[in-house]
Amino acid sequence: MSAQPPMPPVQPGQPGAETVPTCYRHPGRETYVRCQRCDRPICPDCMREAAVGHQCVECVQQGSHAVRQARTVFGGSIVAKPYVTWIVLGLNLLVFAAEMLTGRGLSGEYGMSVPAVALFDQYYRMITAAFLHAGMLHIALNMWALFMLGPYLEQAFGHLRFAGLYLLSALGGSVMGYWFDAPNVLSIGASGAIFGLFGAIFVVGRRLNLDIRPMIALLVLNLVITFWPGAGISWTAHIGGLITGVLVAGAIAYAPKNSRTMVQTLALAGMLGVLLVLVVVRTAVLTGTMI
Repeated sequence: MSAQPPMPPVQPGQPGAETVPTCYRHPGRETYVRCQRCDRPICPDCMREAAVGHQCVECVQQGSHAVRQARTVFGGSIVAKPYVTWIVLGLNLLVFAAEMLTGRGLSGEYGMSVPAVALFDQYYRMITAAFLHAGMLHIALNMWALFMLGPYLEQAFGHLRFAGLYLLSALGGSVMGYWFDAPNVLSIGASGAIFGLFGAIFVVGRRLNLDIRPMIALLVLNLVITFWPGAGISWTAHIGGLITGVLVAGAIAYAPKNSRTMVQTLALAGMLGVLLVLVVVRTAVLTGTMI
């Protein structure tokens, strides 16, 4: 029997050659592991643990986008960052710095003044006044309260609802000042909005059956300081903001789950409408145009 001559080795590219798979993200790396979702070869750097086997980076990212984020009972996200709180806090600090540089001239131009609103249609003062402060202690106390209350409420309610709560509370404080402040009073400060947050914390605590006694004590203390003789604090801004905050937070917290977004949106829009009507009526009374 004659011996068969040895077969030459199979070279890559020739029939019978077995190509070693390489990672789809790193073509220079050989691998026999494949993604469980897309079946593409992946190297150790591209592997991510899955319930069964491994997945590639892209499939993990796509899967995370498909997973619904956990929501609070009020419609907020438990993992949301308090962007609105930081933005509002930053704006207050920037405006205060501008006040210091301009010698407090901004307060006279943008603070809440009944004659300026009624006679010169400077309605913007009702919001801009909430970003002005009379001194370091004034802004420090308000920003500390915002820092403590804002992130929790923003996470509970969501960015837009929290922004609506804050701005409507600020407007509510200015509206009450528009009705009850003397003509020579110039009101500035975020206190109306902050008291709205205090009111919202109270509502949330009641809604979740939490121990709200510390919050009640803090709120009562602030109200005592507000009405302390000679304190020079705008009680109208505080009370107006508190009432508005309680009403807005109540609508957000007690909205039925099956129509939560619609009810909350209508409540926020309705509160804005009520405040605007109060402004129009007060302007008519002050200018003598009331029919």
